[in-house]
Amino acid sequence: MSSLLGTLLSGRYRLEARIGAGGMSTVYCALDETLERRVAIKLLNREVSSDSDELERFRREARAVAQLSHPHIVGVIDAGEDEGRPYIVFEYIEGETLKERIRRLGRLPVPEAVAYAIEIARALGAAHARHIVHRDVKPQNVLIDEEGSAKVTDFGIARTLDEEGLTADGRVIGTTDYVSPEQALGHQVTGQSDLYSLGIVLYEMLTGEVPFKGESQVAVAMKHVREDLPDVQRVRPEISAALAAVVDRATAKQPADRYRDDAELIADLEDVLAIETARSGSATGEATTVLRTLPSQSQRVVPFRLRHRVIAVLLLVLAAAATIAVLVWLGSRAHHGPGKLPIQPPRRTLQQVIPCGTCAQGFNPLGTPTNETPNASFAIDDQLGTYWDTQQYYDHRLNKAGTGIYINFGTRTKRGTAGNYMRIIDATPGFRATVYARHDAPPTRWPDSGWTQISAPTVIGKSTSIPLTSGHTHYRYFLVWITSLGGHEQLSIDEITLYAYRR
Repeated sequence: MSSLLGTLLSGRYRLEARIGAGGMSTVYCALDETLERRVAIKLLNREVSSDSDELERFRREARAVAQLSHPHIVGVIDAGEDEGRPYIVFEYIEGETLKERIRRLGRLPVPEAVAYAIEIARALGAAHARHIVHRDVKPQNVLIDEEGSAKVTDFGIARTLDEEGLTADGRVIGTTDYVSPEQALGHQVTGQSDLYSLGIVLYEMLTGEVPFKGESQVAVAMKHVREDLPDVQRVRPEISAALAAVVDRATAKQPADRYRDDAELIADLEDVLAIETARSGSATGEATTVLRTLPSQSQRVVPFRLRHRVIAVLLLVLAAAATIAVLVWLGSRAHHGPGKLPIQPPRRTLQQVIPCGTCAQGFNPLGTPTNETPNASFAIDDQLGTYWDTQQYYDHRLNKAGTGIYINFGTRTKRGTAGNYMRIIDATPGFRATVYARHDAPPTRWPDSGWTQISAPTVIGKSTSIPLTSGHTHYRYFLVWITSLGGHEQLSIDEITLYAYRR
């Protein structure tokens, strides 16, 4: 292949360097001497040029991708043949593949991983809208350009949904690390198959590794058919339940249990990006760019959190006549996570149990999972004046059995903790809540037998201490389950603290 370097195709494209190779074709960086610009050339290998099926598949790729014009799809510039060897000319992307990025960085920052998933899903949506299924979605086929944007490439085994032949004979085509169960079994492949593969790519971006490994490609493919995906939250505990739910639904074994289409997946990913950005407190890289493209409904999450943050700081400054140094001090406090609330415990024999700064999670199993998630960490930051807010209920009543927020108080020990009192401070008194606890990670459903009720239903005032009946039993997760709004349109909980008897 190196002998082709310097070759001039069709009197226009000079091959300068080989940048990729596969069984069917080789990709070169080339100079378009007519327009004096770099391009990428995919050239069909000589040994397969005489294979009519492979030749037609190659030509089909050119036709398929030429139909697509999208900022997250590598565009086709030209196509032709030189001495009987067909080639496709693509825009040249300076950068690295998503696979290379994962190998270099390991686990990607959570907002960045979600941002890339959104861009890939948007690209697939453009293809699916034209009835084109990619069939080989994997990080090796996603290029990250110099500006950090993702672009999907290599539609080499793509075909339209109305097309027969070539790949309709039951063969498994695609990389088995990311292959959907139906594709592994040689069944009909649809856009939902691409979404499954994208779910696996998202899992790898979050965890740094693919979910299944085996002695052979067939063994890996059968794991996609038969085995449950490892729990992404156990591998990376800091991600939200909302994001874990997206991964689970995207990678459901049965297509009927998956996202119906790209739009459904994109909508959930956009909400999750806002949530994860709000939880992390900042956005960098491609997450910042994608945030600007979110619909207003999703975008509201981040400004809403920041608006409460600004109000909280202003209140503290006014109350304490603070200087710029105080603002810096408050910022450093927020950065390092919760400490002790500067209020006496309900009893002198009690001490406050300190969770980690990201251990609070909105819990809305009876509605859209993302609705109760934003700014949950404000309920445990030990700073009065910063609030966790529920979604708004415009008729001033819950339209479901309940909603809530849970906190992992067991991060310091696997045993968890024996909570004896819980204090709730809020700006919207009069609502009713009950405290539940469990040891294992909460599921996204209600009711669930794993929860143990450890308090009586209680009407919450501005500052309410609730006695807990857990005794000496240790739990990790403590849930404040809200069953009425007390006439409010939206609840704003300032602080939730747990106390245990001193040892």
